[in-house]
Amino acid sequence: MKLVIAEKPSVAMSIAKVLGAKQRKDGYTEGNGYVVSWCIGHLVSLSPPESYGEEYKKWDNLPIIPNTWKYEVYKGTKKQFDILKKLMNEKRIDSIVCATDAGREGELIFRLVYNQTGCKKPIERLWVSSLEDSAIKKGFDNLKSGKEYNNLYTSALCRERADWLIGMNATRYFTVKNGNNGVLSIGRVQTPTLAMIVQRDRDIENFVKSKYYTIELDCGEFKAVSSKFESRSDVEEIAEKCKTARVSGVITEKKAVNPPKLFDLTSLQREANKIYGFTAQETLDLLQKLYEAKLVTYPRTDSRYLTEDMTETAKSVISAIVDTMDFTEIAEPDIKRVSDNSKVSDHHAIIPTINIKSKDLSSLSKNEKDLLYLVSAGLLMAVSPKYEYESTSILLKCMDFDFKAVGKQVTNKGFKEISEQFAAQIKSQKENDDDTILPYVVSGDEFSVTAKVLEHFTQPPKPYTEDTLLSAMEKAGSSDYTETDIERKGLGTPATRAGIIETLLKRDYIRRNNKQLISTEKGRNLIDTVPDKIKSPKMTADWENELSLIAKGKSDSTVFMAEITELVKSIVK
Repeated sequence: MKLVIAEKPSVAMSIAKVLGAKQRKDGYTEGNGYVVSWCIGHLVSLSPPESYGEEYKKWDNLPIIPNTWKYEVYKGTKKQFDILKKLMNEKRIDSIVCATDAGREGELIFRLVYNQTGCKKPIERLWVSSLEDSAIKKGFDNLKSGKEYNNLYTSALCRERADWLIGMNATRYFTVKNGNNGVLSIGRVQTPTLAMIVQRDRDIENFVKSKYYTIELDCGEFKAVSSKFESRSDVEEIAEKCKTARVSGVITEKKAVNPPKLFDLTSLQREANKIYGFTAQETLDLLQKLYEAKLVTYPRTDSRYLTEDMTETAKSVISAIVDTMDFTEIAEPDIKRVSDNSKVSDHHAIIPTINIKSKDLSSLSKNEKDLLYLVSAGLLMAVSPKYEYESTSILLKCMDFDFKAVGKQVTNKGFKEISEQFAAQIKSQKENDDDTILPYVVSGDEFSVTAKVLEHFTQPPKPYTEDTLLSAMEKAGSSDYTETDIERKGLGTPATRAGIIETLLKRDYIRRNNKQLISTEKGRNLIDTVPDKIKSPKMTADWENELSLIAKGKSDSTVFMAEITELVKSIVK
């Protein structure tokens, strides 16, 4: 028999149903040649510092750098671990199928349990991007050797151990250095993220606004505006003398805006925060529920493309969306635009599944339904035509100063038609996209004008929201990389960024003010205490890139861990 181990009971039940393993037991189900059981998230964790020696109970005994890493079973889930250990060592079990989430953390969850039980049986890997019955069946028809994912596991181990080394050592060191006046919690990703928020808040506080001025010419049928002026007296003098303006040129251009890409986790979290006010964690939790309900594909993806063999699947899903939701049919969906094998690493972009057609969507919570509609609209927009318009600029001269009037006439709404339908469904204010049609003029035409001085102020940076912070985390250190690079830099991964934000909130380093994320005095004090190398977004982004390369067998895990170890030693020296 094969023992299948899923990450959660609900996923195990979906797999068991497809495999015909219907006999319920304590902590597993079996039948038809399979035993299906589950973890409950992480069952095994790294041991605390004191397990390496009594001397490490003192926080000033540093550095703590294990020669051999120790692990232990979580007390709260020991019963399920014992069930898995018994099953994995039963004689009737010939091989183990790793069916945890198809990603770095899922691989780690399974391998730690496998190693802790002392199991030596061969591993096969189920790798699916959807929990639809057809996807699970296809996955079991094409099980991979567990060895193919050894590099992914190595990457996960490096991430876990690097976080432990930096977190344990730096937290203890800076807490003691700070006179044990409360724990200063340091994290490999957490602290650079906090540093960005603190820096943004200080930039806002230190911002000195300044005035500038423009002149608006009322030409009767349209208005034109000058460039910026710094002196009010100068601009008032010009405005007072501006009585006649002459057309110096007319520029007409055909322009187009490409449709947005499909959603990966980070872009979906950002959009859901903008539209619904969902936190990143709320979006991930809702998406996980929709995934387990077999209504969307795998959530924790960093790709915004489909694989090139998904054309028929995409067509079917698009048709199901139109039949199920209030969207107009797209005459010729351009699926080729969103399909690119080179831009899909472990999982393709997030899209709905064909099950939306058969599922009673009224059974979903309002937030689940809202997010499903957003994912559905995202797919339709991505395969819709470009938004096309004609832009006209009238250039004028008055008192030898330049003025400009800009008009626009939409020639093809394209994907914005879907955007408007979505806005209507969620009763959102649609964007102002009306035509601004300028009159027909030619060079040399003259107008009697009325000039008005407009006063403006420079604006400070805006506080981070989860939308803009997620974007900043994703882009950290990415200046040397192009969009085509699969190994992208950034703080954390799509799967971990929401958790990092929640950790900062939980530890009172930041607080929410409506949608804004604001640093607290406690958070600022921490950032002021630690050196640049601990809070550098670029360094952490470089490490994340290394972890991605390790997962693909393109970088050496030993070198990576040696660099982390040397950093830890330099911190506590």
